[in-house]
This record gives sequence, C-alpha cells and structure tokens, in this order.
Amino acid sequence: MQFRQQALARLQSPEELDLPVRFARPQGWLVLSVTVVAMAAASVWAVTGSVASTIGAPAVLTHGQGSYVLQSPVAGQVTAVLAEQGERLPAGSPVLKVRTDRGETVVRSLDAGRVSALAAAVGQIIRTGADVAAVEKVARAGDPLYATVYVPADNAADVPAGAPVDLTVQSVPSREYGVLRGRVKSVDRSPQSARQIAAFLGDAQLGRQFTEEGRPVAVTVELDRSSATKSGYRWSSADGPPYELTSMTLATGSIRLADQRPVDWLLP
Repeated sequence: MQFRQQALARLQSPEELDLPVRFARPQGWLVLSVTVVAMAAASVWAVTGSVASTIGAPAVLTHGQGSYVLQSPVAGQVTAVLAEQGERLPAGSPVLKVRTDRGETVVRSLDAGRVSALAAAVGQIIRTGADVAAVEKVARAGDPLYATVYVPADNAADVPAGAPVDLTVQSVPSREYGVLRGRVKSVDRSPQSARQIAAFLGDAQLGRQFTEEGRPVAVTVELDRSSATKSGYRWSSADGPPYELTSMTLATGSIRLADQRPVDWLLP
C-alpha cells in the first residue's frame, strides 16, 4: 500500500514543478572552470610557445681540411722510414724509401701536414697503392681545431647554421670538466660513404664505424675559443681540462635544432 500511495502521488505531480532545480554542484563548476582554463592556456602555448630539441651524433675533433692517406706509388721493400709520427712536414717531404727492381724510390708527402699514423716499417714488403701513412692537413701548430659531427641524413635538413653544439669529448671526464662548446659552421647536404669519411679522416675504421646505420652527413662545428682555459677553447665549466686537445679525438655532439611551435606537430 505504501508503494501504491507513492505512485499515485507522483502521478498527481509528475513534473515536480514546485521543487527547485539544481543544475550542478559547486564542486562540478570548479572542475569545469579549471578544465576550460587549462585548455585555453594549452591552446595559447601551442600557438605562441616553442619547444627546443637536440640531436646527438658521433664526432671527431680535426683540423678544418681533414687528412689524407699516403699510398706508395711502387711495390718493393721498405729500406728506411724518414718521418716520425706526430712530425709536421712540408709538401713533398720524404716519408720513406722503397727498394724496387729499378732502384730505390722515395715516397713523399703530397700536402703539408702532420703525420698522424705510420703504417710502414723497415724491411716490410709493400705493394703498389699500399697505405703507408696518414697525414693531417695542418701546416702550423696554432691552427684551430674543428669538430666534424656525422649526423644521420634524415636529420641533416633540420640543422641550422649557427646552431649551438655541446661536445662530450671522450678523453675529457665530462662530470669534472663539462662539455666543449661550439656552433655549426656548415652542413654538407650530400651523404658520405665510408670511403669518403676514411679519406677525410685518414682512418678506414672510422669510415666503417660512422656508416654502420647508413650514410651520414658531415656537419662542421667551429669551436668557441677562450684565452682563459688551458685548451684554448670554451667549456661548460669555468676552466675546462688542464691540458690541450689533440686532433683525431672522438667525441659525441649534441646539436640544438631550430625551435618549433607545438601546433606545427599537428599540421600536415
């Protein structure tokens, strides 16, 4: 009987027009307001804000003109090695002597530079075209170092000239001395093969190593100079390492790409 009376009462006033209508609780209005404000702020940031991104890639500290591999023009036995590793030589300097069927031949340097590696020894039998030395093209001791960063070809178009670069040098403890600072000087837009890289660095192993995941693009980085550090270059720490840097030192480069607006990620 009780339920029947409630049903009859509802039929008599189905709309309950005499009761006040509650649209939402105060807590609901608060949540809605916060959501609207957050969405509006996100929309404004997506249009006016910017996001910085970086790309990391292997790098080598070199002098700007790179190196070349000196090859023997004749076959025979090495009778004398006339240059030392680390020695700076003018163009046309004698590097070694080779005894052939027609007499002794002197193998000479092609360009001025520093002998970074010797691959021939006295008594060794070599063939025509054999690699006998790697020579870095640097004429003066004060010539500055550059960094060559080998960036994947897919990302090369995103690298702007003048972009800041941080270099983590393998021979320098980064926790103690920080990273080396520099800026992008130029970007070679054509991907390089292992042979091209080996010819520039004078090291076939590095050529193979840098092309394991495809042919990269060479990005030349000019290092920031500083008279306040022992190395002569600027570091993220105040003093940097207490020793000079040498060429053919491996590093990892972190290049800052151009800032992007978040809304650009949503546009085709």
